[in-house]
Amino acid sequence: MRDPYEWLANAINNHTWTVAGVAAAIFILALLGLSMVSMETGEDTYLDKTTPRGALLDHYMETYRSDAIMLLYETDNVRDPEILRYIDNLQEDIRSERYVESVSGVVDILKQANGGALPSSKAEIDAIIAQVPPETIEQMMPSRLMTIGVINLEPGVDLDTQKQVLGNVRSTIAISNPPPGLTITVTGNPAFAQDMMEDMGTETGTLILVAMVLMIFAVMLLFSHVRYSLLPVAIVAIGLISTFGLMGLFGIPISMVVVGSFPVLIGIGIDYAVQFHARFDEEVREKSIPEAVRATVTQMGPSVLIAMSATALGFIAMFFAPVPMVADFGMVCTIGIASCYVAALVIVPIFAIFTRYTPKNGKKSQVEVSSQPSEESLMERYDRFLGRLAYNIAKHPLQVIMLFAVVAAGGFYLDQRVPVSADEKTFVPDDMPALLSLEKLTRVMGSTSTIPVVVSADDVLSPDTLAWIDRFGTYEQENNDKITGVSSIATLVRDYNGGVLPSTEREVDAIVARIPESSLSRYLNGNMEAVLEFSTVEMEMSVARDLVKRMQDDVAWSNPPAGVTVKITGSLEMFAAVMDDISESRVYMTVLGFTFILAFLILIYRKFNAISPVIPIVFIVGWNGGIMYLLGLDYTPLTAVLGSMTIGVASEYTVLIMERCEEELARGTPFLEAVQTAVQKIGTAITVSGLTTVFGFSALTVSTFNIISNFGIVTVLSVAFSLLGAIVVMPAILAVMYRLSGRSRARSGIAVPE
Repeated sequence: MRDPYEWLANAINNHTWTVAGVAAAIFILALLGLSMVSMETGEDTYLDKTTPRGALLDHYMETYRSDAIMLLYETDNVRDPEILRYIDNLQEDIRSERYVESVSGVVDILKQANGGALPSSKAEIDAIIAQVPPETIEQMMPSRLMTIGVINLEPGVDLDTQKQVLGNVRSTIAISNPPPGLTITVTGNPAFAQDMMEDMGTETGTLILVAMVLMIFAVMLLFSHVRYSLLPVAIVAIGLISTFGLMGLFGIPISMVVVGSFPVLIGIGIDYAVQFHARFDEEVREKSIPEAVRATVTQMGPSVLIAMSATALGFIAMFFAPVPMVADFGMVCTIGIASCYVAALVIVPIFAIFTRYTPKNGKKSQVEVSSQPSEESLMERYDRFLGRLAYNIAKHPLQVIMLFAVVAAGGFYLDQRVPVSADEKTFVPDDMPALLSLEKLTRVMGSTSTIPVVVSADDVLSPDTLAWIDRFGTYEQENNDKITGVSSIATLVRDYNGGVLPSTEREVDAIVARIPESSLSRYLNGNMEAVLEFSTVEMEMSVARDLVKRMQDDVAWSNPPAGVTVKITGSLEMFAAVMDDISESRVYMTVLGFTFILAFLILIYRKFNAISPVIPIVFIVGWNGGIMYLLGLDYTPLTAVLGSMTIGVASEYTVLIMERCEEELARGTPFLEAVQTAVQKIGTAITVSGLTTVFGFSALTVSTFNIISNFGIVTVLSVAFSLLGAIVVMPAILAVMYRLSGRSRARSGIAVPE
């Protein structure tokens, strides 16, 4: 472990400008990658397309699903001929847009009943409306104050294209000169998704900027006892920019969950920078700058590398998550901490050489400084407090361990009761305009979501298969109050055959030949695949999950014909599956993270006390679960990473304390003094970085987006608990492990100095 760091220290001391040039070149390359970073939303971030479920959903989206953009027209009287003429002209303009399959509204009903021409008087309009079935008019024109237009997009249109079409529709409306008093609202699921991501991106960027300002203030306050106290902030900024660049170069997209990795990276990156900066400041008080560079790089480099590797293994456990954006979160965190580590390792000594670094208070040793209490800063007094605290805890470890273990056990019990949420509508502010428009549309038209069921067979148009499709659709509609309707190839064939299903293949072929291709393609893909679309009431995601499970049971119970395969898919099924994935994978990722870190530490240290850093982390994970339950927080795709994130953050703290303790013991320092020194030196640095993170990212807790504010809360609590576990629990664990290893018979403690 020493040789590479010896080489690096020599290179920095003897070839400072060359090393700085190489680092600058790598940074410039990362800057080039910034232009390649892309944003990803939608189903691709929730389901892996390579899995059977993801492949089926992707196939359904590409083949059948046609997203609809809804237009809400509101005025004093939507039956006014002038209003209807405007709507008719607007629809004609929108029909010419690329990727628009059809546009429909009440004007189409009026024109169809009036020989293709729009009625010119209110009397004609009222007379036609009176003859149309009430249920049809209620959907299109729920009142005289509102009517609804539907823009159906072509099947398989991706999110970027939807965004383009939405922009074109809004531009068309803006230049269409609407009549006075007419309000047009663009809504529907595509509009809601776009507005949600834009608003979330804008607010997240603002909050992170505010957080950075608060963190700068915190560093100036807490790290003011060293010279160039803002250097760690600059190092983190360089590490983050490098992370963004590498994301672009490696093609890793930014998603709703990946955005949450940046608070974590800033927190860990600040710690790396503070650790190297604090150690260099400590060394340069008694040594020359070249000697301090060598001591810092060769002593802190390997220690922080081990801590970083343990942290990375916690994040690598997320690679195995079934939700792609959670796996991307782990990948970005892994790349980010490596970037921040390298930046801190190289920049701190180079900066010190360029600036001819001198510590505050001159070249005084720590003993000399501590002998002058009247001149001590706040952090220096805190440093001494940590030493006394660690000494006392190490003398009475069992009481401390038992207390925090009981609290952790209660937390693990309560964690099982924390609800899981995967409904995007609960992630946004209640007064968000896009959500209010969508809710208004839902109240008028009912739920805009459907549950599709894909049926595969050698011949889905055979009379037996058609009859089963018809029976299954009718059964679900009649026996489930959450299902409001069904449409399928069977209902389409019945509509074209006087309401009855044909009994022979020849009759089926003749009827299918009369159905327009545009209607047929919505439910049929060749002769081997068909789809049923079940419309539903608006419901919470947990209710939708239960409905999907019940339908899956009904499929098995209904006994499809031999050779027929039936699978449920669609957005509701996807979000229901994501709820299960979050619930299961968060535990799996946490256990996997513990396993990886434990195996790594045993491999590195090859002794029993290598498990020491893991024990406080087990406690911390339990505390997190308990506090989430007590605060009424949910597990979402973002907070689902809490377990692995905590393992990553906390392991860095606990490993560094153990490493410093081992370093002191190797020098022949008695155990109690070694623990005291380790917690003093490392504890002060991690407190600065941890409180900086807590202080800065408390800004996220006031976000109007629930998913962001909840993540801000759990991030703040996770870092605070990680500090508590490292500073309070870790000395107790080290003391117990020291006694169990038998080394306590060979060494003895000394009295704590006052």
